[in-house]
Amino acid sequence: MFDITYPAPAGPLPGYLAVPVGPGPWPGVVVIHDALGLSTDIKRITDRLADAGYLALAPALFRRGFRPRCVVSTLRALSAGGGAAVDDIVAAQKYLATDARCTDKVGAVGFCMGGGFCLLLAPRGVFDAVAPNYGVLNNDSDYPPLRASCPTVASYGAEDRMLRGAAAKLEAVLSEGGVPRDVKEYEGVGHSFMNDFQLPAPLRLIENVAGLAYSEPEAEDAWQRILTFFGQHLA
Repeated sequence: MFDITYPAPAGPLPGYLAVPVGPGPWPGVVVIHDALGLSTDIKRITDRLADAGYLALAPALFRRGFRPRCVVSTLRALSAGGGAAVDDIVAAQKYLATDARCTDKVGAVGFCMGGGFCLLLAPRGVFDAVAPNYGVLNNDSDYPPLRASCPTVASYGAEDRMLRGAAAKLEAVLSEGGVPRDVKEYEGVGHSFMNDFQLPAPLRLIENVAGLAYSEPEAEDAWQRILTFFGQHLA
């Protein structure tokens, strides 16, 4: 497991690359972080994918210049549907696809903002499968292109105040397009239920009140669905 820098249109970008143990080649997965950036939680997720047999790369989207400006630029790229952050993610896919240790299949996993990028790129022929987890889309007009999506396994929390009804909307549009899919909404959990930020106790209380708490049973079920789905579509 090591840190790398990979080429992108706006200049080299750092990332975290996790390599499986044993003989390759392996399918690739781009791990797209949330608004907290390339955190220890995202690195653990990247390692988990490598343990499952995927060459996994997490781009550090907020590491090109002044961080607050990078955050704003990244969110604008998601809203606009294009920009440096989108180019960085596409470049990460190309980096994996051209690695001799990678097969010709590359998927993506994303969380919150990262899930939004998964949904944005799913119909564009960039990835062979995507796993948007509580993926954020700006408005209803962003859903119709997903009729042409690549295979999609998506997870949402029923108590997610930001994304009420999102799972049903996504299921409907993927169904219209005949897209291979596994969309599930989990009762009793909210946004970020798969992200174990391992915050100090006082901040955990705030996390619970805000409905952003990690929930292991639902998170593990979502992971089993993702790995099963990727095993079908990236193998």
